[in-house]
Amino acid sequence: MKELTTIPEIVQVLEESKVVAVVGFHRDPMKPAHYVPEYLSRQGYSVIPVNPTLAARGESFFGCKAVATLADIHEHVDVVEVFRRSDKVSEHLNDILSMRPLPKTVWMQQGIENREVADALIKAGIQVVQNRCMLADHRHYC
Repeated sequence: MKELTTIPEIVQVLEESKVVAVVGFHRDPMKPAHYVPEYLSRQGYSVIPVNPTLAARGESFFGCKAVATLADIHEHVDVVEVFRRSDKVSEHLNDILSMRPLPKTVWMQQGIENREVADALIKAGIQVVQNRCMLADHRHYC
């Protein structure tokens, strides 16, 4: 796979994806890690919040119960969307690579980039988007 950078590639991910797991989901609706997934849910995506604190509390968002880790997801995920600081993304690499089946895409939200992680994901056959906002791209191109 490769890193996706062109608009047609981005649009293809947005149009073909149905299930998005959101690593670093936040319960505060004023934070991008909440309102971006909320927007995606309103657009018809199935959104799985990944946050250990919210999972421990048994909280649900957009009709889906929060999970503590990606390993707790028992359905196919098209996109793993990452809302963690760039230097924290590597903490999730093994979880992503352990998913079965592997997600087709890992999308690092705007402001988030990690070349090492991106290279490892690409080597494993996962396409990568870095430093882009799913909400902005969906609104603008879909």
